[in-house]
Order: sequence, then structure tokens, then C-alpha cells
Amino acid sequence: MDLTRIRTQADYDDAYRRSVADPEGFWAAQATGFTWKKRWDRVLEHDFKQGRTQWFIGGSLNITENCLDRHLATRGDQVALIWEPNDPQEPAQHITYRELHARVCRYANVLLRNGVRKGDRVCIYMPMIPELAVAVLACARIGAVHSVVFAGFSAQSIADRILDADAAFVLTSDGMARGARKGPVKGLVDEALAGCPGVKRVIVARHTGDPVAMQAGRDVWLHEELAHVDADRPAEAMDSEDLLFILYTSGSTGKPKGVVHTCGGYMVYVDHSFRNVFQYNDGDIFWCTADVGWITGHSYLIYGPLLAGATTLMFEGIPTYPDAGRFWQVVDKHRVNIFYTAPTAIRSLMAHGLAFVEPCSLASLRTIGSVGEPINEEAWHWYKQHIGKGRCPLVDTWWQTETGGILISSLAGVTDEKPSHAAWPLPGVQPVLLTPEGKEIAENDVEGLLAIKFPWPSIIRTTYGDHERCRQTYFSSYPGYYFTGDGARRDADGRYRIIGRVDDVINVSGHRFGTAEIENAINESDFVVESAVVGYPHDIKGQGIYAYVITDRPVTDAEAVRADIVAMVTKVIGPIAKPDKIQFVSGLPKTRSGKIMRRILRKVAEGEMSSLGDTTTLLDPAVVEEIKAGRM
Repeated sequence: MDLTRIRTQADYDDAYRRSVADPEGFWAAQATGFTWKKRWDRVLEHDFKQGRTQWFIGGSLNITENCLDRHLATRGDQVALIWEPNDPQEPAQHITYRELHARVCRYANVLLRNGVRKGDRVCIYMPMIPELAVAVLACARIGAVHSVVFAGFSAQSIADRILDADAAFVLTSDGMARGARKGPVKGLVDEALAGCPGVKRVIVARHTGDPVAMQAGRDVWLHEELAHVDADRPAEAMDSEDLLFILYTSGSTGKPKGVVHTCGGYMVYVDHSFRNVFQYNDGDIFWCTADVGWITGHSYLIYGPLLAGATTLMFEGIPTYPDAGRFWQVVDKHRVNIFYTAPTAIRSLMAHGLAFVEPCSLASLRTIGSVGEPINEEAWHWYKQHIGKGRCPLVDTWWQTETGGILISSLAGVTDEKPSHAAWPLPGVQPVLLTPEGKEIAENDVEGLLAIKFPWPSIIRTTYGDHERCRQTYFSSYPGYYFTGDGARRDADGRYRIIGRVDDVINVSGHRFGTAEIENAINESDFVVESAVVGYPHDIKGQGIYAYVITDRPVTDAEAVRADIVAMVTKVIGPIAKPDKIQFVSGLPKTRSGKIMRRILRKVAEGEMSSLGDTTTLLDPAVVEEIKAGRM
């Protein structure tokens, strides 16, 4: 029996039992199939009280050897990466493993030629083009730490991440094409770098051909640099616990957290979860629609598929351009076997009806998946029936930036599935439900706080430059557990259903934003004195952003003020964080100690105004009636 593959319910039951009874033995078995420069001395050391975990201690490897080099002898001429451009009239690119290996080695040599060294932090701000995937792997090839920033964030957000990571190098492109519009990329980087004097070099890929300013001594063109290097670059030996990447995610405070993942454990876990959740078979075409700027793109567009020797598809465009059939046309065009997208996209395409689905065969699909937020039952059934044609398993995956890989999900066609339920923990993952006081709830058919009581290989290692923040955020609320920040329900049979965040984090289209982060941006508007934001149910996004705003003067032109606030949020964070509703108020419901009662604001935003609870202890109870009366 192949200990790394789960093919039946009995396999799952056995693997899960072994992973709990002997975690070190279980994960050592998963790790043995990789290329290690030096085998590990010990499998695991961890201390949840301090928030510290190490896997495969003393081991040495390079993840790109396992993504690329080890496949060359057997699948060098197999397509590794299909790139589907934004414009369907442009030709797709099919890049073989041999070609991808050469491109990564050449880009790695460009990095070295420009002063990048092992351990340096490299910020990557690019659209979804092949050079983005190549840049990520090139950094890993030489031991530089990549920090990808989603190419929809503002210049301020780029600068914040560069400064926090102390990145001295930026990899970018001239421009981007997304749907019907083109947008600047290098221009936003230039704006960001006005406040980042530590950046020594900017390497620019030519993509759209748009004119850009190039700063002498700092900026170079990638195509010109490639002319000076060859495709010979041995992979740097990396300790299993050396940093692989930093990826910033929002928390309940204003400053984004630099989540750190390391080389060995991350590699082992994303490979294991990719193969088993999706039931990948040799030769499958896998399409994850996520942007590489998010963890899903890291784990299940680049690393997971390439570790497994799969063909992975990268899409530059959007699901509704040039029409709402684009996803399904691409599935047919490239004969996609496994399709992995977000509930937001599904709900958006549902709204366009079946006219864009029915012309497409979708016969190549064998597995479909959902990621980013819990998928509602209506969308689950539409996706299953009309895209999966009732025959494809639907894996509803739950995980986080901090977990590195999928933790709870059905395994396609192996374990059972239930609408809107992530369902079953993967082997090695030990979830529990806790009471608010931290007591484990043993019985089923209950709700509680979702926590994990034992480490898995791709667990967050730290928040970059501030381990105490990591410890406080994930390990201090309930000592001895990793606290997810999510509430969950366990059904009568033991399946898990994620209910949503229990902290001040809003999940918009699968992207998490801290309330403080958005409030800080709103408050920079010249009109605003104070604000409070909450999430509310949104038909497409899952959660929308509802902002309560106190202004410094009477509002005579509400739409102009709203436009100013939206522009400020777009400038500080990016358009994906702009509020959906902005209600002007004279005050906010606060306790006598000054704490904003978000529970009340959330209830009003949701329209549940008959269940606000006791408001008599507020500093000014009358403000609640005013807020209720003005609800949008």
C-alpha cells in the first residue's frame, strides 16, 4: 500500500488513526518520497504555549528540486504550466517541466546578478502571468524569501509590506490586463517606493508594453537581464525550517501580519493534501482560479501541483470577461479535470443564469472544489448540478493562510460530502470544539469555537519580526491549542461546518480584512472623525462591509462624502476593501469604558434589530435608536 495515497474510506480511516496514534511516524512516511539533501534528525518539536513548532529538524532540501528537477527524467516534456491570457484571442502558453526548470534557473541567475542572496526578502507585485510563477520559484531556488503582494492592493499597502519585511528587492511588471481594462503595475510600485528607501533593485517584466518610468541605478528590465545569464543554477541547500515565504494577512488589529511558512513541513503537507483532497491522478489538468497573491495560489496553483508532477493552469483574466461563460470555455478548451474556485465566483456566475453554462460540455471535469469561505447551500447545489453535472465530487475545503494547506475537507469520491460542510479533518489534523471558557466539547450535534490541538507540518511558524504577536493571536486565547478564530458546528456524525469568524475580521470574497485596518483607512478621509465597520450577509461576496461613520460637519452631499471615503479606502488598502454601505451617524454604541459594541452594529447591519439585547448600560443608549432608524 502507498502510505501517501488515500483511495478508499478504509484508507482514510486507517491513515487518520495512524496519524493520531503516531504523528511522527505518519509524517515521516509522507516525507520519504522527496529529494532531501540531508535527511532530518528528528521529525517534530513543538510547544503550543510559546507558539513554536519545527518539523523535519536538521533536514536539508530545496523545494524547487522537488517541484522541478526530480520530474525531469520522467516528465520533462510534460506540460507543467498552462497560461491562459486575459484576452481569449491571444494564444495560451504551454510550458513543459524542462522549459519551466530552465526559466526558473535563468530568473534565479538574474536575481543573483542583481544582488539577491539567500535569506533576502523579495517583494513580488505582478499580475497573473507566467513570470509571476517563475519569480516565486526562482526566489525559492536561491533561498531568497518571497513575499507576494496581490496585484490589486494599493501603493500604500505595497509599501507597508515592503517595510515590514525589510525587502530590498521588488519584482514587478510594466502593466496588467484584467477584463476590459488595463491597469498600472510599475507605476504603483514607484509610488510605493517613494517611502521605501531600502529597496536596492526593481526588476521589471515586460507584459502589456505600456510605457513606464525606469529609475537609473535601481530599475532594470527582466528581458535585458536574461540576455546575460544561462539556465544553469543548482538549487540552494535550505534547512527544513528556513523561511520559504512571507504572506501578509489581515488580523483584528490594523497592521497586516506577515505569516511565515518554512521549507520542509510546508512542502510535505501541500503535496499530501493536494494529492488526496482532489484525488489527483497522473496526467490530470488542474485549475485553481486563485491569484498567487493569496495562499490558495501559493499552495494549490504553484507548489502543490508541481510537487505532484501535475499540469497546473494559470488564468490572467476574470470569470465574466468577455462574457460570463469564460470559466467554462477555458475548462473545455484545456480539458480541465479538477477545478477549484471560490463561492464568490460561483454566486456571481449563478446570477448570470445557465445561458453561459449550457453551450459548454464540461465533460472533462472529474472533481470540483470550493475555497475561501463557507459555500452556501444554494450555491453548493448549483455548482454540483450544473458544473459538476451531478457526477463530480465537490470538495468544500476549509483552511487559512496560517495553516498553509487544507485542514478540513471531504476527499473527492472517497469520504462522503454534505452541502455547506467542510466535513472531515485530513489525516494529522486534530480539530476540537471549545466552549468560550476553553473546555473541549466531546459530543456531536453542537456548536463551538474551532481549535486544533496538535501541529501539522504546514502550521504557521511565526509572524515576521514579531513572534509575540503570533503567540498572542493564535496560541494565547486557549493555551495548548491553535485557535482558528472561527466558530464551527459538528453534526451528529462528526462532520464540521464552519460558521464564520468570531473575531473582528471580515471575510469579503474569501479575502480577510481586519475591521481596524478598514477603519484606519476610512478615518484618513478629511470628512471623518470616527468610524466602525462590520460584516453583513452579501448575496455575491458572502460578507459585505458596512461602515458607520461620524463626520466632522453636517453631511449636505452624502454621495460626495461616500465617494471620498471609498476613494480613501481604495488608496490605502485597495478597491477590494471598499465599503458596500456607508451610514452616517452622530455617535457609536459604546460602553462606559469606550469600547464599541460591534455586536449591536452587526445586528443592525444584518437587519436583526429586534434582538439587540440590553442597551441600557451603554454610554448613550439613544444612539442605537438613531442607528436603527437610519439603517441602509
